[in-house]
Amino acid sequence: MLSSLASLRIQRRVLPLGLIGALAIAFLPVTSAKATQLISTDACDNATLTHPFAQFGDSNQYKLVPGGDFEGSLSGWTLSGGARLVTGSESLGATGKVGKSSVYLPAGASVQSPYTCVDAAYPTFRAFGRNNGLLSTVAVSIVYEEPLLGPTSVLIGTILLNRNWAPTAKMLTLSAVQGAVNGLLTGQTPQVALRFTALTGSSQIDDVFIDPKAAF
Repeated sequence: MLSSLASLRIQRRVLPLGLIGALAIAFLPVTSAKATQLISTDACDNATLTHPFAQFGDSNQYKLVPGGDFEGSLSGWTLSGGARLVTGSESLGATGKVGKSSVYLPAGASVQSPYTCVDAAYPTFRAFGRNNGLLSTVAVSIVYEEPLLGPTSVLIGTILLNRNWAPTAKMLTLSAVQGAVNGLLTGQTPQVALRFTALTGSSQIDDVFIDPKAAF
C-alpha cells in the first residue's frame, strides 16, 4: 500500500498509528513554549470552504480534496488494482449539486488522492461511499511524506458501507503530530494524501473532504 532491503532509498513504509505518535514525541523539544510554536493552526491554502455534511448534523466547514468530486481531471490521483471512474455520483449533492461520476473499487483495488497541505487546524476528513455487494469493507489510510522515511502510510480505520450513498464517520489526519515533526525537521507544512482500499466486495467512493475548522 518496500522495495529491496538493500536499497538505501525507502520508497514506502507502513507504520501503526501509535508508532507515529511515539516518533513525534521523541522529536519534540522539552519546553512547552517551543512546542507551541511548532503547532500551526493557520489556514495552509486558500481552498473554498463549505458545509457538505450539514444535513447529517455536522456543521463544520470542509475543503474538497483536489479533484475529490471525481467530476474532472484525475491528475494527481493514483488508481490501482482495477480502480476506475464510473458513472454515478453520491446522490446527496454534498458539493452543491449531484455529480455524474465516482470511483469504483473492486476487492483489492485502491485509490489515493493527490497530496494536500494540512496542519493542526486540519484534524479530520470524511467522504461518501456505498457498496455494490454484501459485506463490502474499505480500509482508509493517510500517507505523509516523512522527512526521514519518505512516503509513510498509517491505517486510520475500516469502514463498512451499505447499498445507499452515505457519509463516512470523521477520520483523523494526525496533522498536529505530523506538523510538529515537520516543524522540527524541515520547517515546512506537511502534505497528506488519503488512500481508500477495498478489502472485501466492491465499493464506490465520492466527494472526499478535509475539515480545516474542526473544534478540538
